[in-house]
Amino acid sequence: MKYLVIGPDDVTDPGLRADLLDAWIAATDAGGSVGFTAPAPVHLVAETLDLALDRVAAGKDLLGVLHNGERYVGMGLLVDQETALCLHWRTVLRVMVHPKYQGDGAGRILMEGLRQSAEELGLEQLQLTVRDGNSLEKFYGKLGYRVVGSHPRAVRVAPDDYRDEIMLVRDL
Repeated sequence: MKYLVIGPDDVTDPGLRADLLDAWIAATDAGGSVGFTAPAPVHLVAETLDLALDRVAAGKDLLGVLHNGERYVGMGLLVDQETALCLHWRTVLRVMVHPKYQGDGAGRILMEGLRQSAEELGLEQLQLTVRDGNSLEKFYGKLGYRVVGSHPRAVRVAPDDYRDEIMLVRDL
């Protein structure tokens, strides 16, 4: 499994888009906290992916991916806050690994790659949020992130199922 940074000129690769869309749909359908709930609304996932790729193509955000030698199997974004007061940090967003490739350290490889990319950009801090109920704080805690707050009932995954959004930060 190899971590790669996708440059602005490379986001138009249809194979990249197809693989990332497949990974996103599979992660959502497996219960992943990646912006949607199962069953994945394919057209909305595709629109959200296209918006993210447009931001990468414009040079606003960084796209890190995992490639297994045959296809792209995971992704994560370093999203620019687009304000002069926040130039020293980025939000880590849309971190996912296709469920077929989870369990062998792929998530750790992706997150370490994103950390390295952040350091190469000269950043001082990374921030991310997770939906509670999936024990993701433990995974990110092992990677140096610490919980700095929560937004109670911020995420509604079903009409009667609210989850807290937990904010984590890592100093670089």
